[in-house]
Amino acid sequence: MIVANDATVKAGAWWPETIHKILRAQEIAMRNRLPIVYLVDSAGVNLPYQDGIFPGQYGAARIFYYNSLMRRNLRVPQISAVMGMCIAGGAYLPALSDVIIMVERTSFMGLGGPNLVKGAVGQVVDAESLGGAALHTRTSGVAHYAARDDAECLHLIRQKIAGTPAPAPVPKGCPPAKPAEGLYDLMPADHRLPYNVEQVIARIVDADGYLEFQPGHAPEMLCAHAKLHGRPVGVIANRRGFLKTTGGPRIGGIVYTESARKVAYFVENAERHGLPLLYLQDVSGFMVGVEAESEGIIRAGAEMVESMACATVPKIILTLNHASGAGYYAMAGQGFDPHFSFAWPTARIGVMEGDSAVQAVHGPELAKYKDGGQPVPEELEARIEQTRSDYERWLDARYAAARGHLDALIDPLETRRVLAFAFEAAAAHGHREHLALEVL
Repeated sequence: MIVANDATVKAGAWWPETIHKILRAQEIAMRNRLPIVYLVDSAGVNLPYQDGIFPGQYGAARIFYYNSLMRRNLRVPQISAVMGMCIAGGAYLPALSDVIIMVERTSFMGLGGPNLVKGAVGQVVDAESLGGAALHTRTSGVAHYAARDDAECLHLIRQKIAGTPAPAPVPKGCPPAKPAEGLYDLMPADHRLPYNVEQVIARIVDADGYLEFQPGHAPEMLCAHAKLHGRPVGVIANRRGFLKTTGGPRIGGIVYTESARKVAYFVENAERHGLPLLYLQDVSGFMVGVEAESEGIIRAGAEMVESMACATVPKIILTLNHASGAGYYAMAGQGFDPHFSFAWPTARIGVMEGDSAVQAVHGPELAKYKDGGQPVPEELEARIEQTRSDYERWLDARYAAARGHLDALIDPLETRRVLAFAFEAAAAHGHREHLALEVL
């Protein structure tokens, strides 16, 4: 895992979003027992935004808490390369690492810079004498290695990484049954229209070893055994469109009582057999109504959530289209700590669609005017359009990615490569404990 400051943006200063991003990177390293490298070049806290950075349980201090746990408890290798400024509280990030590398005549590491030192204790000193590579590698002993330049610094990092235990060998496998290029044509321009999710899967997983679990039962949820670059995985996906069943028609993208229990059983089996899970999300939520409640949809949904939440096998999610309602949670939503969460640009992540929000927020008011035979006032029409507009913006995959609600937006053509790499990282060291049980 690599965390790097961009000194071209406000001298690499930390924004509120910076903290969330570093914490997520550290959590990935801890969860998967991956070495983590920090390329430090930061002026510290962006002072005008300090209230969203410095205080709180998940403020900047959490970074140092994770540093400490990785060093003392979790044995996750941490390498810090101070390649520019590293000032104030930010200096604890390298200090809490296993290895500190500094670049001569470029790096600075100190709890206060020359200006602060002059104002606080009246000393006039230059940056190199106060906290340069020479001071910290020869006098203070805070840093461990001095590099002549950035290139040598990166070479030292590679040397240290090469000394860590090698991961398990990566299996090979065969190509997919169908070419990835067809993925662009599979997703409809209108997100409400159906498509064939089996065609998506056939362009991602290996051509051999695919076997659907209970294909004739609760077909709105697809569960299957497959291989990805030779690695056995379990696939859980939502079918879309109207589906025929012995009990009557079903709406794809909706989780019914039977489908919730089907998925729960599949996940429990995967956990017993150590089978990693891939969730392909296109879910609108759980079924509602008298019949659904009578069938125990709440209990079935809880079983689906609980089996997924308690599973310790690698879980990776890819949002193809919709990720709405409690169905998003049950399909290993980000709050349930999946190992990685990815999405296509077609993804729409939110509690509900705009039309549903209009009905929920403005429905009673609209009904009142309809029952009274009155026209809808312009002011209400404007509020309705604002609600639709807000939800269309919030549901955009780029909006979610910009706020850390997923790890990456990926090109559909890169899906197989990205997922294979993510499973390799998640399975490299065989660690299966829940991160929350280790850090809380």
